[in-house]
Amino acid sequence: MVVEEPNSGENVEKTDSGTAVTEPTKIFTIEILHMIKDAQQQHGLRHGDYQRYRGYCTRRIRRLRKALKYPQGDKRHFKRRDVTLAHLTGKKADERYIHIPLISAERAWAYAMQLKQEANTELRKRFHLINKLRRACFYALQLQELCNTEVFDARTKLECEAYVAWMHGTLHFELQLWDSAGEHLKRAQVVYENLAKALPEDDQELYRAKVNEFTPNLRYCAYNISGGASGGKIDEILELRAQGVLENLDVLVSQTKTESSEGLQTIDWRGRKVTVRPEKVRLFLLSTQELDKSLAKTAKLDAKIELIERILMDCKDAIQAVRDEIKQDPKLRSLTTGQTVSGVQYLLAYLSYIRHSRTLQRNLCLVDQAKLNFDDPNQQQQTTQAQGDGKRVRPQDLARLYEIILQNVTEMQQITGMEEDAQYQSEVANLALTFKAFRCYYIALTLIDMKKWKEAVALYERASNYANESLKGHACAEFQLQAELKKMVSTIDGSKFSAHAYSVLEDDNSEDAGGVSTKSQKTTKPLYERLSQYKEDQSLHTRAPNVFKLTPDMEPIPCKPLFFDLAMNYVELPSLEDKLESPDKKGASITGFVKGFLGWGGGGNK
Repeated sequence: MVVEEPNSGENVEKTDSGTAVTEPTKIFTIEILHMIKDAQQQHGLRHGDYQRYRGYCTRRIRRLRKALKYPQGDKRHFKRRDVTLAHLTGKKADERYIHIPLISAERAWAYAMQLKQEANTELRKRFHLINKLRRACFYALQLQELCNTEVFDARTKLECEAYVAWMHGTLHFELQLWDSAGEHLKRAQVVYENLAKALPEDDQELYRAKVNEFTPNLRYCAYNISGGASGGKIDEILELRAQGVLENLDVLVSQTKTESSEGLQTIDWRGRKVTVRPEKVRLFLLSTQELDKSLAKTAKLDAKIELIERILMDCKDAIQAVRDEIKQDPKLRSLTTGQTVSGVQYLLAYLSYIRHSRTLQRNLCLVDQAKLNFDDPNQQQQTTQAQGDGKRVRPQDLARLYEIILQNVTEMQQITGMEEDAQYQSEVANLALTFKAFRCYYIALTLIDMKKWKEAVALYERASNYANESLKGHACAEFQLQAELKKMVSTIDGSKFSAHAYSVLEDDNSEDAGGVSTKSQKTTKPLYERLSQYKEDQSLHTRAPNVFKLTPDMEPIPCKPLFFDLAMNYVELPSLEDKLESPDKKGASITGFVKGFLGWGGGGNK
């Protein structure tokens, strides 16, 4: 707890006359939520790393005590020193003192959340978790006692009250004291709501996000307060499961009424009833029933996509549970042709169908989201501009989405155990024709952007044939797209003739281009190469006219022929040994020449 030191001389001065003059007290403003959220996002909690955040809090406290020269003992001895009101008043008042209990509470809370992650495998750590949350509440109460004084303004007091209520609500939530946990969390929620209303619009977003964080825990507390398995609202809990905010729904559903679980002992799909034995599959089927209600309540496409993706993750676990059961029974591993599909394999086929159909539903939501930013040139009379605020979508992007959808429909046709169901195969084939029609339509729009009119007309015709064939067939009851198909057929009827007219005009223009044209045309040939053709070239009036290429192109010319003497190796040359002088004679002749030249020797006597 906070202890006020009896040192009142810091805020009182004595004058010469002996009267005491009280100094004006400093008023501090601490934005607690902003401070802790910034620290959490920058030091590990963006990725759920509570250990890193706890280490940061420890270092921050050490730096604060060192900077404020307020250590707890020396190197050998520990002496506890809490922050008091005297540190926040007087000449040496510093708001950094209030950071010490706040960061201490954050450190204890981060340690508790770290232990909560590790308690899944080591149950004894839950006791340590509770102790750390109690320590966090202790430091939060210290913070509240300091903030309730006249040193801090009203905003700081409100933020501190909400922070303390949230910390106590977290502790009681882990202790499963649902009444007190709900009271504390509701109090924190109300305080943050009032703060958000009183603050400017730029600061309201953070507080509103914090208010939304309390909703899952409050609903969970309300469920347990209302009686749990005996009187709880199972619809709300299952909706939370669909939104992914409850991790321990398996325990909750096991405690609910036996009637709700017995209702899913068997499933009826396409005229056949199958017993559901794995518990994960029962829970998944319960949450699937509530998904459609959640999608109906949700208006935003992003939220719908998120809900479907979460249910797809649960579907993957349910399929794996059925496959594990099949592996345990050797008789179910292989299915021969003509053999009746067993109940477990039929259940696997049903779960696979749910996975593919929900994936198809998610992809259709992506298509609707893309159409908000797409300008259809064939429907400019109805819609002048796309309604979305994102990046403009091209027709080839929508064609790519429909290609992915077609791959999904192909996988639906190949579900094991449904190959001999003629009605099912007919419905899926009709669904494939529907999406082929949409794909051809958007490919045609892509070709129109590329000015390929003939190809666009052909694809318009193919899209119309696919659509008419799909309208004549047996439509799938789960995906009703007949209205969109009829609208597309009516659009194609007008767009097809427009594209055909453009193709005819293009042919006429290409024929006229063969004669003399008086229009200005751009060309890269110099003037001396096209003297027989008249074209208005604006570049001839510029400072660098394209009249003649000063550096002519290199042309190939014949090179000088090379002769190779191939017969030289076969010629027998005559011997020249008789004409070569011996080495002795050659030396004598040189000596005689020297003697005669110098005038001495035997030659002079002659």
